[in-house]
Amino acid sequence: MDVGKIFKIRIGHDGSGIGDGWFVDKVDIKRLTMSMVQKETTKKEDKKDKKKKKKKKEEDEEEEEPQMELQEVVETYTFPCERWLARDEEDGELVVELLPEDGGDLEENTYEVHVFTGTMWGAGTDANVYINIYGEVGDTGERRLKKSNHLNKFEKGQEDVFTISAIDLGPLKKLRIRHDNTQANSAWFLDRVEIIDSKDDTTYYFPCKRWLAIDEDDGQIARELVPVDEAFMKKNDEDEEDSAATLGLEQKGCPLKAMSTTYTLRVKTGEKKYAGTDANVFAILYGTKDDTGIINLKASKTHKNKFEQGMIDEFTVEAVDLGVLKKLCIGHDNSGGSAGWFLDWVEIDAPSKGQKLRFPCGRWLDTGEDDGAIVRDLYPADLQTELYIPFVPYEIKTFTSDIFGAGTDADVFIVLYGRDGVCTQQKSLCVNKRERRMYFERGAEDMFIVELEDVGDIIEKIRIGHDNRGVNPGWHLDRVEIRRLLRKGKGSETVIFPCERWLAKSEDDGETVRELVPSDIIQEKLLRDGSLKVTETEVEDALETHTYKVSVMTGDVYGAGTDANVFLTIYGDLGDTGERKLSKSENNSNKFERGSVDKFTIEAVDLGQVFRIKIRHDNTMVSPDWYLDQVEVVDVETEEVYLFLCERWLSKKKEDKLIERFFYVKGYEGERESLHSSKKSLKDSSMSLDNNMNKKNKKNEDEDEDVEDVPLIPYHITVSTGVERDASTTSRVYVIIAGPHQAQTDRLWLDLPEEKKCFAARSLERFELYGADVGEIKKVELGHDGATPESCWLVDELSVAVPTRGIMYVFHCKCWLAKDRGDGLTARIFNVLDADTITITQKIIYEITVVTGDVQNAGTDTKIYLSVFGANGSTEEMLLQKNEDRFERGQEDTFNLEIDDIAPLKKMRVRIDGSGSRPDWFLDKVILRNLTTEEVSVFTYEGWLSKTKGPKRTMICEMPAVVDDEEMVEHTTYIIHVKTSDVTAAGTDANVFLIVFGENGDTGTLALKECNNTNKFERKQTDVFHFPDVLSLGDLSKVRVWHDNTGPAPGWHLEHIDVKDETLDKTFRFPCDRWLAKNEDDGQIMRELACANNDILDLNEKTKYEIITTTADTDDAETKENVWIALEGKKGRSKEFVMENSSKKKRFLRGSVDKFEFSSKNLGEIAGICLGHTPKDGKKVKGEAFWHVEEVVVTEKELGNKFIFRCNALIPLTAKRDEFMTFECTKAMESFASKARSLVPVKYEIIVITADEKGAGTDANVFITIYGSNGDSGKRQLRQKFRNLFERGRTDRFLLEMLDMGELLRVKVEHDNSGISAGWLLDRVEVTNTANGVTTIFLCGKWLDTKRADGQIKRVLYPKY
Repeated sequence: MDVGKIFKIRIGHDGSGIGDGWFVDKVDIKRLTMSMVQKETTKKEDKKDKKKKKKKKEEDEEEEEPQMELQEVVETYTFPCERWLARDEEDGELVVELLPEDGGDLEENTYEVHVFTGTMWGAGTDANVYINIYGEVGDTGERRLKKSNHLNKFEKGQEDVFTISAIDLGPLKKLRIRHDNTQANSAWFLDRVEIIDSKDDTTYYFPCKRWLAIDEDDGQIARELVPVDEAFMKKNDEDEEDSAATLGLEQKGCPLKAMSTTYTLRVKTGEKKYAGTDANVFAILYGTKDDTGIINLKASKTHKNKFEQGMIDEFTVEAVDLGVLKKLCIGHDNSGGSAGWFLDWVEIDAPSKGQKLRFPCGRWLDTGEDDGAIVRDLYPADLQTELYIPFVPYEIKTFTSDIFGAGTDADVFIVLYGRDGVCTQQKSLCVNKRERRMYFERGAEDMFIVELEDVGDIIEKIRIGHDNRGVNPGWHLDRVEIRRLLRKGKGSETVIFPCERWLAKSEDDGETVRELVPSDIIQEKLLRDGSLKVTETEVEDALETHTYKVSVMTGDVYGAGTDANVFLTIYGDLGDTGERKLSKSENNSNKFERGSVDKFTIEAVDLGQVFRIKIRHDNTMVSPDWYLDQVEVVDVETEEVYLFLCERWLSKKKEDKLIERFFYVKGYEGERESLHSSKKSLKDSSMSLDNNMNKKNKKNEDEDEDVEDVPLIPYHITVSTGVERDASTTSRVYVIIAGPHQAQTDRLWLDLPEEKKCFAARSLERFELYGADVGEIKKVELGHDGATPESCWLVDELSVAVPTRGIMYVFHCKCWLAKDRGDGLTARIFNVLDADTITITQKIIYEITVVTGDVQNAGTDTKIYLSVFGANGSTEEMLLQKNEDRFERGQEDTFNLEIDDIAPLKKMRVRIDGSGSRPDWFLDKVILRNLTTEEVSVFTYEGWLSKTKGPKRTMICEMPAVVDDEEMVEHTTYIIHVKTSDVTAAGTDANVFLIVFGENGDTGTLALKECNNTNKFERKQTDVFHFPDVLSLGDLSKVRVWHDNTGPAPGWHLEHIDVKDETLDKTFRFPCDRWLAKNEDDGQIMRELACANNDILDLNEKTKYEIITTTADTDDAETKENVWIALEGKKGRSKEFVMENSSKKKRFLRGSVDKFEFSSKNLGEIAGICLGHTPKDGKKVKGEAFWHVEEVVVTEKELGNKFIFRCNALIPLTAKRDEFMTFECTKAMESFASKARSLVPVKYEIIVITADEKGAGTDANVFITIYGSNGDSGKRQLRQKFRNLFERGRTDRFLLEMLDMGELLRVKVEHDNSGISAGWLLDRVEVTNTANGVTTIFLCGKWLDTKRADGQIKRVLYPKY
């Protein structure tokens, strides 16, 4: 390593061997360097000269520059020594520091080191003590403290003086002191170290007041100390009896001097067999400024037997001013029975810095495994770094009262509260049992330094309590004092919290937790002249203690009561009560029984407005399941009543199996959070390194601010893992999606649900994430945060779908993301050009608000399905996620939903499936807000969905959309006449079902049950069915009719169906005249019948076109001249229509919308338009002029088909007719009449190809649903008589007759999981329209198997173009 100019060396030996004394005369160090030397030759100077001259001008260099060149030079340093390094010669030193001959301005210095051992029992040590002193100019190196003024060094209460000579260090910054833990009683309590610098006679005070012992305090036998101001030391000498008031706090946070940092090391031993070690493990932390030296990891906080297989051991390390951690060296001494050790990772948490670093290892430290190394250097994994708000040190002193039995051995904990309910996590003051026994004795004053979240400048209250364990756990606490360093200037502030009460089950009110408010604040400031100024103020406006009366009502349902222990936390806007056990009911000896109300009293500091509670039980005793009806909290002081309607199970067996829930006060409007999403304490609100520190192209700050407004859109991502050995990974996986102009999303983490531990081989995982809208996707980066050899991952396929754009990219990756496989990359960038691009259904994002009624037991945990119907189609049924606490009594739940682009919305259907512990639901209304157009549709029901409640006893409901107080759909009664044919055996005994389709969607399945005839569907008979109070579908297009093939003679010959809409007073005829029978005709028992009312239009004749233009709303957008348009259709091109502009009727003004009508021959579907801009009366064009057109909408009047062209272009003014601009159709909207007209029966050939792989075939029943631009086919079973279908590598063909589907958009293939081997690997489906010969191919290549991939047995496939 290049150390630059050498200004001193340290040389020594270890004193082993016989005759170890050594007389050193001098040390020579020679170093080969490159240096500029005068050049000898002068050839080839011209070129060089020219170059040099240029330089000379630029840099104004000296004249001789051209004659210099780089050469190898030997630098020699000579260090004279001329002394013994021997125990028995001169001063007995074995180490010496030497200066070079031309020593410069450095000289030797002697330091007098005074070491004070503490006065407590067992404070002295017999171990060897070593010290290293650091100054601004280097350090002394580690020196053993050998020769003291006492023969027996480091005894209790003793001051030992040593001298150390070293090259002058300048002002001292810190010292490191340690012992080697040899000898029987090596534990050592070091009070302080004082160092006198003999050169300028300064004294440095290094307070310690801590143990250096593996079985005391934090188990460390090395400490780093920083010097503190003399004033603080003097203050301590004055109050001698108070000398325990340690300076630990100053050490932690001296604003001017180096800060001491506490690091928590968590060491994870791997899960492999024989992974654990019995050797002695050590670590060294390296920062940018310094390292810690060797730390022996002796005292694990978590396990007595350290470093065993699969365990995490925790250690505390203190160090001064390391800077940013860069590296961790960890190893062992290979001692003990089984020394080999498989280390998984080390995590280092530095609360005062607010960061947690993960150092992955994943390798053996074993002489017989891997590369045989037993010491490894580890580096932090960037992606696993967590940042949070840094912690600050608090010095907490507890004063136990001096009365009989006041002390305790229980585990004492504390929580600090600042303003606005900001609080720290609950912190135990003692680390282990031994400390608990040592502290909190009668009359004792105990001091702890803890690093906790920063709660701000004012501590409003603290909560202190204990766990009531141990012998005589009752504790009488006199007061608590909390000292903090001031943010500015030197000094500290002490806040005093008086208590003077018992925390005991058997004394006072039986509480073991108390909330305390401050009475006085003492401030100590260090003035410029070095004296301390102390000011004491009383706290005026401290919060008062309130009494809260809590009534808990258990529901009156079977098995509602519980015998488990119940815990309650009340939250207000000023803070919370902490978790309190509801132990003693004031009115019932047996608490929480069915239908009973239990009353409790909780004392707490004023919570302000109470808004939520958390309630849980510990699932103990025989029947812990509990149905909680409601909780009422009364603030006795303000007489405010807070009601919490619960009506939920807390049970491991019922509902979502949770035994802990949040409830919000009745009528609560604010943000709600469920347990799992709840924001934890400040510390846990960590962001991974990336959210704000994405290393890639970090732009300037000002640019970053603009990026904030990028809208978030959903991305649907699926990842499938390969099948090879080691293909799976437990690492966290992420994607980054990039668009044009360096736009990219944040790192989107694909976090698996809790029950899944890894991306397993052969698995297929799905994720729905929100990320920035990057526009058209260009690249996708896929990677993981694993940094060990173990964390390899074989990615088979990645797909990224953007529902809002209606596009999906499938990347066939088939590559390793692994440190030691392939090319060693753990992240790859895939280009969209290499992906398959698939068009999927485009979605619009709606904000949905579901309002549950405020009726008793209105909430539900059943499955809720929703479908929406619009003028342009309908959505499939969507399951609404419960997310723990949605759909509860009196609640409004708002979330986003992706809905097909079918606006304007007409109606909504909501269905429940009656599952769950609370299957009934009282639905008030549903509100949908289109986030792009802000249009709001309200769907009101105000009734029960239930088999047992309400007048209708129905589990399905339909609601019309109400937009601006106008109902979009009318109510009507449908009268349906079903005529069975006059054919032999035409009648059926099967159950018949019908769905009617119209311009407002469909009716849902109607069971044809009650009618005028007792025996329905007999030969030549007409059956009449009434369906009152349903939503009118408007004009009808088709019906789907089928039967369930039950009964003795299920075959049915249907002549026709008539549907009468009472409100429209219109009858629609649907002729059939076919069999619905498995053994007649084509064997189908489902038919779709088209409406016969639609007159045949002769589409070859003339028709009218309406053209609507929108001029942009910008300056210079308008024109006074004429515009012409020509339409290009599938059947031909129209002539040019001139859209005239006259002085009387001004057109094309800024922001205006103009309407024109033309007749023309029928052009069919319009694919493009030509727009030209010409002067009136054929005048010549002077200068440049433009018309800025925003949008053109062309409507064909006969059928009402609409074609939208989004132009947003400047059309130049020109006299020539051959200069124009063309635009392609952005969106075509086929009218209902047009769709209904194209519904003719068509036979579709469906070819199903099963993959050629082991176990690919299925014995289950397979169903297909085909979706086209004209609607869907309904779910059809694919069956053939006497054939074994869907076998490995086979191709099966089916013919199904359906009404023309139009362009095929997608198919859904599913099976019923019946039969012995139901799992099925479907390769692809091909659907051919036999009428026009068009074949559409739908690729699958995925399993439909409950045990493989993602466990799905239905797949939606999109066409491959």
